[in-house]
Order: sequence, then C-alpha cells, then structure tokens
Amino acid sequence: MVTSKFREREVGSSLAHPEALGDSNAPVHGTVIAKAARTAILQGFIGSLLMVAGSVGVGWMATTSGALIRTPIFIMARTSPVGVIVCTVMLCLGALLLLRSWLRIAQRIGGWNPSSRPVLRRALWMWAVPMMFSLPLFSRDAYAYIGQGRLMEQGLNPYTNGISALSNYFSLGPDKLWTEAPTPYGPLWLWIEQGAVWVSAGVPELALIPFRLAALAGVVLLAVYVPRLAALHGVNPERALWLGVLNPVLLINFIASAHNDSLMLGLVVAGLYFASVKRPVLGIVLITASIAIKPITLIALPFAGLLWAGTRAGWGRRMICWAATLGLSLGLLAAAGLVNGLGFGWLGALQTPGAVWIWYAPVGLLAHTAGLVVGLFGGPGVPVTDIIQTAGTAVSALAIVWLAVRTPGRGFGMPAPLDDEPEFNKTVLRRMAWAFAAVVVLAPVIQPWYMVWLLVFFTVTGIADGPQLRTVFYLTAFFTLIALTDQLSVFQWIPIDVVRGVAIAIAVSFIAYLVFFDKKTHVLFRPHRGILKLKLKPKS
Repeated sequence: MVTSKFREREVGSSLAHPEALGDSNAPVHGTVIAKAARTAILQGFIGSLLMVAGSVGVGWMATTSGALIRTPIFIMARTSPVGVIVCTVMLCLGALLLLRSWLRIAQRIGGWNPSSRPVLRRALWMWAVPMMFSLPLFSRDAYAYIGQGRLMEQGLNPYTNGISALSNYFSLGPDKLWTEAPTPYGPLWLWIEQGAVWVSAGVPELALIPFRLAALAGVVLLAVYVPRLAALHGVNPERALWLGVLNPVLLINFIASAHNDSLMLGLVVAGLYFASVKRPVLGIVLITASIAIKPITLIALPFAGLLWAGTRAGWGRRMICWAATLGLSLGLLAAAGLVNGLGFGWLGALQTPGAVWIWYAPVGLLAHTAGLVVGLFGGPGVPVTDIIQTAGTAVSALAIVWLAVRTPGRGFGMPAPLDDEPEFNKTVLRRMAWAFAAVVVLAPVIQPWYMVWLLVFFTVTGIADGPQLRTVFYLTAFFTLIALTDQLSVFQWIPIDVVRGVAIAIAVSFIAYLVFFDKKTHVLFRPHRGILKLKLKPKS
C-alpha cells in the first residue's frame, strides 16, 4: 500500500476519482508510471517538433536582414502560399497534440505520488527543449527586446525613447505597435537585453539565444519551486508540477515565444517560497529581481511582508515588516537605477501595455463598445473609453490594498485568526493570487501569458477538482486557440485571411474533438466526471 503523506492528503482532491487512486488501478512504482505515460510523452514531443517545423514558415524573424531569410528552406516555406499553409498546419497540429498530451499524461499516471515526478520532469524536458530551437512563435516581443538592448548600447534612455529612435529600426522585426512606446521593463531586463545585443554583435538571430536561455531559466525555477511551494500548503506537489508547469499555454508562451514573463514568474515564485520558509531577506531579493524584470510583480511585496510578519503578528509588527519589505526592495531598485543611470524611469512606462485593448478582456470590450456607441450619437466617445478603463485600474488597485490589509483568518467561515502557519501562508498567497486576478481581469488587454501568472499562483494554493479544474481545461484550450490564430508571420503577398482561416479551422475542429468526441479526453470537460481509470493488465 502506498503511504505517501501527499497521496493520503490528496485522495479527495486529486485529479482522479477516489476509486481510481486505489492500489489496484493507479501505478505506484516509477517504472510502471513511466511505461504508462510513455505514449503521452512521445505524443507531446512530436507536437513540439511539429511546432519547430511550422515556425520555419510562420515564425517571426527579422524582416529585411539576417542570413536565415536567404536560406533556401526558409524561402520555400515562407514565399509560397502552399509552403506557408503547410507550415501553419504543422504548427497547429503540433500545439494541439501538446494540449492533448498534457491531458493524457495525467490520465496515464492515474494517481499522484513521488514516483511520478521524474516522469513529469522527463515530459517537461522533452516538450520544452525542441521549442528552444524554433523561431519566435505567436509574438515578436523578442525583437522588441533586441531593439531596447540597442537603445541601451547606444546610450539612449529606453524609458523616454521608443525603438523608432534607432536608425533602420524596422529591420529588427519588432511589432509596429511598440516602436514608438517606451520600455515597460525593469533595469535587470534592460541589462539582459543589452548583454544579448553585445554578445551577438547585433545579429538578430544570435541575439535571440540569450532570451531563450532566460526563458528556460524561468521554467526551471518554476519546475523547482512550484512543487515545493505547493507542498508547504498541503497541495500535492506532483499534481502542481503537472497543472502549473507542464501546461501547454505556459510552454508555448514562455519557451516558444521567449517572453520575459518566464523569468519574472520563476523569480517571484522562488522568492515567495523563501519568504514562506522564514528566509524573508532572500525572498524579497528574489521578488525584487522579478520586479526588475517586469514591475507587475510589485503586487507580491505586501504579501511577502505578511509572510515575514507571521501568523500572530499584530498591526505594529505588520507595519514594520511591510516597511522593511518596501525599504529593502526599493533600495535594491534604487541601486540598480543608480548603476544604469536611469533611476526609476520604469515607473512612467508602466501604462505602456494599457495603450491597447483586446476583445475578450471584459473591461476593454466594455470601454471601447461604450465609447463607440457614445461616439455614434455624437458624444465624447474617447473620454468615455478612458474613464471606464481608468475605473477598472482604480478598482484593481483598491482590490490589491483590501486583500493585503485584510486580516488573514477573519472572514466568512473563519471568525478567528489562523494559528496554523501553513494555513496562514496559504491564505496569504491565495489572496495574492486574487490580487493578480483583479489586475488581469480589470485590465483592457489580457494576453495569454497573463493566464499563466494566475494558473501558477492558484496552483500552489490548490485548484480543486470539479468546476475549478474544468475552468483550467477550458481556459487552456481557449488560450491555445488564441495563440494559434492571432499572430502568424506571413509576407504581405500571402493571403493572410486564408492562412488564418486554415489555422482557425484546424484549431476549432481539434479542440471540439477533444471536448466532445475523443473517447479519452472528453470526460475531462464534463461535470461530475474525472480521469479515466488506468487498468493494468495482470502479469501472466
């Protein structure tokens, strides 16, 4: 009989039905688990390879410079409609196979116990490593990073200058949306950008490598600290590793797209872990490093202060810990600003991402619909849009303050403060997750990788079976669909509507198959169902 404390604790909240966790059905030994999960891992590996192959035709690259664009295989894949469509098909099938593999590996493992962790890590490496060799997919932010690194190298202030301040900037391949915008990143990421430009001697294809390595480092940090942080809260660490780190939306947006959110998130999760195990100074240093990548993780600071204060802290100790947390973090950021000569210039650029909106962001849709309607009747449409978006930002800020200040343990169903330290820490981080959720949901734009922030923060504090888990499945499918149909790099003489139509048709059909027709996966999307039992054949 398996006696793992994590397994005993998670029988009621595991992904599988309780009866599927019985010793007669769930694999226990590592060799059995590895054999059971082999097909799912291989399927995901093939999907990752297909994505790399598809990136040859529709991945992002510097548009008018570089050696790759003159290579025969790239010419063939990118200059003809047939080549582009074939690459689009491979890309879509690859990402969707990865989605199915993620669902199936949990079914094949059956029960979560420590023996499954090596199998999950093997899957992570086999799915992630091939993507390291793809062109940037679904986003060309990596080329904006190169432009910002060149600004730093030329002594220009990226907090006041857009990439358009560079001569021949368009040859770098950045999104035109951001060429006039100031940099919304912190000093640590600016140094990484500058270093990438320096080591690559300005060659865009080579400059991508440091960004890939930074993204991989972030995923490694998550693979290490998500299970550890989950275990501190009584959440099964193997299940957390699968749910929060192997998720295809994370791999697609962190590895394939090479977003700096990967390193940002990895650092803040590591920092929260050390803050939870009473090493607050190290934790705050790591969280500050995360802020120095992308300042959005400033939200984590007051909650790190609460972890430092502890379970029985009164308001006096809390105020002291909050002040110490803020002072240490701001001191480190001030030192970084002094070294690079840019000070706190990133504060003025924090609104850069808010300059756009997207249709599935509730506040963005409401604000721009209201503005359009008011404008049609001759009213001040633009001010109405701005007011609604500003109101959303204000409400999210108030939510952060309320969630941080509210005494943990006092609320509905919890009339007294929490004396149990793990439960206290779990409550603090759960409220931090809701604070990030408020910022994301009330923003005018919601990018797919924003979902990954929330997924990780909620995973380490527990995502229950039933509606919560099904919500993750549906959101994962939705944001995979968005990625596949949103940003594809296609030359202007290729009919983009046809290419996008092919991508939409494949993605929608495959996801509908997973949800409604696939005999193995459709049960995951239906109420009152769970993972299928894994029935092992008896040895003869």
